[in-house]
Amino acid sequence: MDTSATTSSPIYPVIERVRHELKRRELKVDTVDRITPHMLRITLSGESLSDFASLGADDHVKVVVPGANGEMEMRDYTPRSYDNETGRLVLDFAVHEAGPATRWAMEAKPGSTVMIAGPRGSAVITGVSKWVLVGDETALPAIGRLIEEAKTGDVITAIGAVTDESEEQQFSGAADLTTRWVHRPASSVTDPLPIITVLDTIELTADTFVWVAAEASVARAIKTYLTTNRNHPLPWLKAAGYWTRGAADTSIKTID
Repeated sequence: MDTSATTSSPIYPVIERVRHELKRRELKVDTVDRITPHMLRITLSGESLSDFASLGADDHVKVVVPGANGEMEMRDYTPRSYDNETGRLVLDFAVHEAGPATRWAMEAKPGSTVMIAGPRGSAVITGVSKWVLVGDETALPAIGRLIEEAKTGDVITAIGAVTDESEEQQFSGAADLTTRWVHRPASSVTDPLPIITVLDTIELTADTFVWVAAEASVARAIKTYLTTNRNHPLPWLKAAGYWTRGAADTSIKTID
C-alpha cells in the first residue's frame, strides 16, 4: 500500500500585465466637486475617451500640466471611474501638497482643458476573494475603485489613513466590506506605526491578498511588517509607493 503523502501545487493569485497603446488625450473639465475638505473629484470628457482602457483598479494615467517654470510636467493619477460610451473620466486629487497637478486641480473649472496620457498598462488581479486594502489619501481612489469593482462573495477590509474624520469617504459595492480609518496629522504622513497598529488587529489568512499603497517609506515599512512579523506570503502581497516625501513624480509601482 502506498502511504506517501500527496501534495498539490499551491494556488496563488494571478496578476496579469496588460499593455495598452500609449495615447495622449486632450479633455475638458465637466464638473469639479469637493468630496472632502482636501479631496477634489474632477469629471473630464472628450470624444477621445471612446477607446480609453483601464482594466486594473490601481492603473495610472499621466496628467500633463504646466510646471512652475512653464515647462510641462506629468503626475500619476488613478482613473476613479470611466465610461467609454459617454466619454467621461473621473479623477480624484488629494490637495494636501501644492504640486503642479494639484495647483491645476484647485484652479480647474468647467470648460478648463487638460492633457492626459495612458494608462500604459494594467495589472489585473484574479483568483482572490479575501482582500485587505491599505492606503493613505493618494490611494483612496484606487481603494474605492477596487471596492466598487469587487464581486459578490468577496470579503474586503479597507484601512485608510487620513488626517481626521472629515476626510473619511464612503465606499460601497457587492463585497462584504469593513472599513477602518486611521487618523494622523499631515505632519505624520511618513509614520507607518498608526497603520501597523490597526493591521495588528486584522486577521490575515494565507489566502488574503494584501494591497498597500502609500508614501514610499510607509509602504516599504508595512511590507516589511507583513512579511516578517506576520509571515504573510509574498505572492499574496502587492505594495506600491504612490509618492515620496520631498521628491517630485517618484512613484514606485512595486516595493521590493
